Amino acid sequence: MTPLRIAIAGSTGRMGRMLIETVLAAPDLQLTVALDRAGSPALGRDAAEFLGKASNVSITDNLDALAEADCLIDFTRPEATLAHLEACQRHGVKMVIGTTGFDAAGKAAIEAASQKVGIVFAPNMSVGVNVTLKLLDIAARILKDNYDVEVFEIHHKHKVDAPSGTALKMGETVAQAWDKPLSEIAEWARHGETGARKPGTIGFSVARGGDVVGDHSVFFCGPGERIEITHRSASRVTYAEGSLRAARYLADKPTGLYDMQAVLGL
Repeated sequence: MTPLRIAIAGSTGRMGRMLIETVLAAPDLQLTVALDRAGSPALGRDAAEFLGKASNVSITDNLDALAEADCLIDFTRPEATLAHLEACQRHGVKMVIGTTGFDAAGKAAIEAASQKVGIVFAPNMSVGVNVTLKLLDIAARILKDNYDVEVFEIHHKHKVDAPSGTALKMGETVAQAWDKPLSEIAEWARHGETGARKPGTIGFSVARGGDVVGDHSVFFCGPGERIEITHRSASRVTYAEGSLRAARYLADKPTGLYDMQAVLGL
């Protein structure tokens, strides 16, 4: 079987390196493109140099190199991902997008691009996180009345957006189960004399520090009991493995916009 040709964006970042290592270990995948930002000191170096071996793929900032790939996996920043999105449409390359922090226009651009190329777009590629989202949907439908919901997340100090895309997706999952738009019932911050908690709202708490990969908890606080649904990431490998699963899922999908729930059959 011909290996699926994979391109990695942000190839010198923490997630990019994990993806490169995981792709190189997969017999059904082939690393063909490693992208990094213009001016990066890593340009021209072998993409697997950090592993002490050769991949025969040089890091580049030339987006036309994507012509050598079947699918790009992108965990960068919204502005970079949108530039990659345009190049992928030009070259007919599918995308797995794990980037978070898009505004409405960015999300609309991704949806429009999915009419030309297959895209998996999800705030978290972890299989465990997406199972957790399914559990949250079940819990929220049952614990709809007389339960207060709080979403807590903590990430490493380098993360620049808050709340995390995963925390937002968790809140959206609960809100959808309650037939409410998250924008109407979210409480983003509390400070000073806030008054009693408003029924039917979803509170968000954020912490940043150290090298925490990512922890998320959702609390359903009701009369006489509290249910906690928690996912903790100990390594980025779970995101990498989920991303490769998404790339394989897209192999026979010429167009369309999918999430990890679709990839996992949930």
